[in-house]
Amino acid sequence: QVQLVESVGGLVQPVNSLTLSCVLSGRTVSSGAMGWFRQSPGKEREFVAAIKGGSTYYSDSVKARFTISRNSAKNTVTIQMNSLEPEDTDDYVCAAGPTRKTSQLRDTGAYYYWGKGTKVTVSS
Repeated sequence: QVQLVESVGGLVQPVNSLTLSCVLSGRTVSSGAMGWFRQSPGKEREFVAAIKGGSTYYSDSVKARFTISRNSAKNTVTIQMNSLEPEDTDDYVCAAGPTRKTSQLRDTGAYYYWGKGTKVTVSS
């Protein structure tokens, strides 16, 4: 059984940083693709970042601020979030899937397994 569990988020002040991790069981982080999405009530799930093979992918809104990485030894995927702003406030969820095509990495349908999500609030 594949399970994904995100670390606890929290409250962070604008411009500060926060790192989230996701531990994967029943599947390796190097298998297929791993992604991070975010979602707020009444809002569709939004792509944030993904990693597949040796390449990483980001949405325009987080590019140059966020960094996704994986640790095969710990079987975890991490997203480092820098220069956070109030608009980054959301529930963040990690996902895993067998996607082969890089063009599909931004789509929620490319991921079969999802974590429960963790709340990140950016406010002063």
